[in-house]
Amino acid sequence: MAISQVSVVIPTLNRVHTLRRAIDSVISQTYKAHSIVVIDDGSTDGTSEMINEYYPQIIFIKQDNQGVSAARNTGINSIDAEWIAFLDSDDKWHPNKLEEQIIFMKNNNIAFSFSNYEVVSEDGREIINLVRVPEKITYSSYLRNTIIGCLTVILDKKAIGDFRMPDLRSSHDMALWLLIMKRGFDAYGLNKNLAQYRLVSTSNTSDKFKAAREVWKVYREQEKLNFIYSLYCFIGYAFNALKKRI
Repeated sequence: MAISQVSVVIPTLNRVHTLRRAIDSVISQTYKAHSIVVIDDGSTDGTSEMINEYYPQIIFIKQDNQGVSAARNTGINSIDAEWIAFLDSDDKWHPNKLEEQIIFMKNNNIAFSFSNYEVVSEDGREIINLVRVPEKITYSSYLRNTIIGCLTVILDKKAIGDFRMPDLRSSHDMALWLLIMKRGFDAYGLNKNLAQYRLVSTSNTSDKFKAAREVWKVYREQEKLNFIYSLYCFIGYAFNALKKRI
């Protein structure tokens, strides 16, 4: 298999206590990343001092607080690699994540992939559940099932073309996946557990009502769906979100 350059985008805000684990999980990959970009979105907890330990293994960008979508876009704008992967500073990858997923994508000529992942408690000691993904998601099916975990996504930027995450509070990743799917790229799921998502009480997605409002906002304001179809999609989203947590 020809080696492809993969860049990893890690936004962070006051997560010095978990950021090290996230970075280490990328550095220890069996398939080495071409670049690791950490974007500090205005941290005040000593993140910059801790990051000094990783030079020159990572690219560090510090900016005023603008929100996680803006931080991810700063990372996207700073790299020129063929492939882009995403990881949040609360989460981590299993050591074979990049290797398994890139082999999967190359063997099947896929530009957009995601995988299973496990959800763990905030202290990382308890595995709450394993999120299993379908083999394929299209634009219409994703409107009703937002199961794609951002921490598992790899995108072939050369195939997909230029992209940015829309400026939304908590559903910017969902909005981007929809934009990519509308370009004709379905998302393909790899049925392997390759990452670990840590539940954090202060995260954007921890407030389910606010997250649901953001999903509705994507339907109505970005996708311009009519009210009836938006309601139909929202019911599917709510059902699948509950199913994912059982």
